[in-house]
Amino acid sequence: MNIPHVVTWFEIPVTDLARAVRFYETVFAIKMVQEPCPSGVTMAIFPAEGTAVKGCLIQHEGCNPSADGTTVYLNGGDDLSAPLARAEQAGARILVPKTLITPEIGYFAQLIDSEGNRIGLYSMH
Repeated sequence: MNIPHVVTWFEIPVTDLARAVRFYETVFAIKMVQEPCPSGVTMAIFPAEGTAVKGCLIQHEGCNPSADGTTVYLNGGDDLSAPLARAEQAGARILVPKTLITPEIGYFAQLIDSEGNRIGLYSMH
């Protein structure tokens, strides 16, 4: 079996979808699309094209924000300094500042978002 991407979809749990959408739209300078599901789940989808990994913010009973467990690393663009600065201005708590992994691999940072989730950022610069 050929699996081009191990990760195909991610969900970031939130308790206040409107607040979380404002936070992520500010941090990444994007517009998210809110989609109601027949099951009653409310979600806001991150923009993605082609075969890119897709994901959403999800508000649903039983989906609880957490700083423990799996960390999702989101694309920090050309230089993660910009979204990291916007995150801090939007109220994020920076856990790990922009840190070089190696020159060949790039940089990462970690933060606590508006909902209490630990989120990572990654970029080459």
